[in-house]
Amino acid sequence: MPDQADRGPASRGPAGGPTTGGPGGIAIPRPPAAQRIRAALSFVLVAGLALIAYRQVDFNLEALFTGTADFVGFLGRLAPDWSYLPAIWPPLIETLQIAYIGTFFGTVLAIPLIFLASANTASNGVSMWIARFLLTILRSIPDLLWAAILVPILVVGPLPGAIALTLFSIGILAKLGSETVESIDPGPMEALRAAGAGRIATIVYAVVPQVAATMVSYILYIFEINVRASVIIGYVGAGGIGFLLQVRLNFFDYSAVGLIIVAIFAVVLIIDGVSVWARSRLI
Repeated sequence: MPDQADRGPASRGPAGGPTTGGPGGIAIPRPPAAQRIRAALSFVLVAGLALIAYRQVDFNLEALFTGTADFVGFLGRLAPDWSYLPAIWPPLIETLQIAYIGTFFGTVLAIPLIFLASANTASNGVSMWIARFLLTILRSIPDLLWAAILVPILVVGPLPGAIALTLFSIGILAKLGSETVESIDPGPMEALRAAGAGRIATIVYAVVPQVAATMVSYILYIFEINVRASVIIGYVGAGGIGFLLQVRLNFFDYSAVGLIIVAIFAVVLIIDGVSVWARSRLI
């Protein structure tokens, strides 16, 4: 009787389906025809949408490459002026404070929404869908738009920036947190409920221990995002080093702009490294 490895490409698999020869002569079952057709149609759809978007946005590779020389020349004008360094420390610290305040209050306000929006911890279906609808609204408005709305309502400065990042953090953290809560092992919750524990006690003793490390990791990640976002929202008057960057650009002070960019890059790089290390120790 011929060995399994001697079977040709047209051999049949254990379930009777066609197989193809793999490495070492191992027979690899071919995917069903319907699955191959879906994969091909999905590829055609994705490629077609990419082609339509490519044409509608006038993406021009030739213009991209011909502008390289101008880009390199502009980079030369961004040589940092190190004498300007003392002037950037206050707005840089303010940027970090905006990100921290946004992350802190966003976390505090997101915690109850996490359990209200999770199917396995919500008190009822109505409260769950209300919480999810609220989170959808918060996530649908970008942080830059929040800041642009709040600056004329409140005042030019860090306050609208901190509030904008707070709203942004609530939407993202509550969404990630509710998905994490819904994926936990239901055994401890069922055991506590069977023992007569209430809803709050079940959450505290059965849910929180399972999601605490992951949630801390999410909080650190959101702080990273908020540090970057706090630079951008400064362009609409929400304080921080982004506002200083806009002012220097308006005065064509490119040497100061170069120093600000270097400082932002260094701070973000340090925060990213510390956050990655901290998340690796938690999970």
